[in-house]
Amino acid sequence: MDKFQQLAALGAGEFSHLNGSLIEHLKGTKKLLCDWGASSGLQDAGLYHAAYGTDGFDEQLVSVKYRDNIREIVGKDAEEIIYQYCACDREAFFLNLEMDKPVFKNRFTGESYLLSETMLQMFCELTAANETEIAIASAEFKAEYGEALRRLFVKMTPYLSDKAIEGTAREFSKQGSQLG
Repeated sequence: MDKFQQLAALGAGEFSHLNGSLIEHLKGTKKLLCDWGASSGLQDAGLYHAAYGTDGFDEQLVSVKYRDNIREIVGKDAEEIIYQYCACDREAFFLNLEMDKPVFKNRFTGESYLLSETMLQMFCELTAANETEIAIASAEFKAEYGEALRRLFVKMTPYLSDKAIEGTAREFSKQGSQLG
């Protein structure tokens, strides 16, 4: 079974999401990451980024106690990205993103720590792809959250790839202006 089929077997198609089914959103997030030239590991993280639920999406495909199972499907590095993405206390982390070394707060454990530079980049790239995929599919979402997301992606610029910067700028620009 390929990774997509294994995701479907976990029941992702049965979960509803802002723009329809969760599985369609996960596939769209992976496609954006692919279009932006992300590594295959980050693309796999995009496909599974809601596996343990997120700060903005409480539904879980699997409990965090099954991390080994997800690791077997996507690999160690992709699973670590997925875990950190799902574990993020977004409000706490996004508030200090402009700090020289932003502190990450884990909503599962309550711990605060620094992410490695590589993990911080992967986390930000995945965040950008996730939110951009939703905005592309939902004018209502974009109208309500677009400006806040534009400001967030400006803060994330040091950690985003050029293609992610271009993609978020295109989707969240102020009447065609560049991000910033």
